[in-house]
Amino acid sequence: MARPIKKQQIPNLQEAIKETAWKLIAEFGAPALSLRAIARALSITAPAIYNYFPDRDALVTALTIDAFTSFGDFQLKARDTFSPEKTLERFHAIGLSYRSWALAYPQRYQLIFGTPIPGYEKPQMKILPSAARSISALVSVIEDLLVADRLIVENFPAIPSGYAAQLSAMNTNTDTCHSISHGVSMIVWSRVHGLVSLEIGGHLPPFGVDGDALYHFELKSIVKQFIKESL
Repeated sequence: MARPIKKQQIPNLQEAIKETAWKLIAEFGAPALSLRAIARALSITAPAIYNYFPDRDALVTALTIDAFTSFGDFQLKARDTFSPEKTLERFHAIGLSYRSWALAYPQRYQLIFGTPIPGYEKPQMKILPSAARSISALVSVIEDLLVADRLIVENFPAIPSGYAAQLSAMNTNTDTCHSISHGVSMIVWSRVHGLVSLEIGGHLPPFGVDGDALYHFELKSIVKQFIKESL
């Protein structure tokens, strides 16, 4: 009787490869990721992986897109917990979901926002749609605040020329938004990102390992700086 090939023994081998990659990243770090290590963990030959991912970089790109997609899904779901007119509640929900997702999936968070993997160059235009979608929940809420004249943006710097592709990609995930909404979103993102990154890296002493109090304080500070009271 002919021996069944491994592809038949592992349902959805492509997903199994990616799940194994995440486990190896969690144990050894993204820089140590290799197709041969994945093949050994799955008890298959390395060439079997090439049918799905021709090299390590292709796999890293797929993992990055998956991470951004999951990240975006999480924030969009949090936003839509509240109706569109509850703009401030939506803003808070997105902010809290950002940290919750990062703490639940630290390896995914570090892959998309952490230290670059040596020798790997992100195909920016390939990753851009999922990356832009991941911030679309925040952009949409900031845009709603701007339209309602509740956004404090006096003297806010304009986005430089030459970034039409990025703005176009971001606007495919929302109704067309003003460039200033994208700019404010980037500032808000950078501030929550800083605290979350420090927390994941264990760099919050003397506040301990839990950044909950600091994070809530920062969300309130952002609201005070950028959002007017309801008219």
